[in-house]
Amino acid sequence: MTKTTPSAQSGTDAEEDLPLGTTRQFSRMHKWLKRGIVTCLVVLVIEGSMTVPALAIYYGWPTLSLTQICDEFMKVRWADDNAECDSPYPIKGPPFGGAPEGAGRDTAKDDWGVQPKSGLDRIGFRELVRHKEEREARQKAQAQAAAQERAPAPEVPAGGPQN
Repeated sequence: MTKTTPSAQSGTDAEEDLPLGTTRQFSRMHKWLKRGIVTCLVVLVIEGSMTVPALAIYYGWPTLSLTQICDEFMKVRWADDNAECDSPYPIKGPPFGGAPEGAGRDTAKDDWGVQPKSGLDRIGFRELVRHKEEREARQKAQAQAAAQERAPAPEVPAGGPQN
């Protein structure tokens, strides 16, 4: 009759509980690696879910819609007040077909060369809202000036104004 000691039994049980490919010597390390990796993945998911809302608020979301924010980025990027985002984006658009996004545009302020340098100013907190309001005010003033030039001057009677 053979006697088994409790330590011998626990050693075999511990090896049976180990994940496939893990030896007893490295089981603690694998356990902590797994915990660390799962923690990092959870944090990345939380960070990713907060990035778009945080950036949208930073660039002016309650005042501007996401499409308007995209339009303002295009206007700043190309230094062109007529640039707009394609919404909804065409399925056959770049990179799957068609001309590239900036094909035929030469309004950007970048210095191209071996090491390109951006000519764009940094966009600050809710600055796209200010850009849009300034552009709309400028366009409204231009439209009013054009309307005044086209409108005939009011004719005053020869005797002068009568009261």
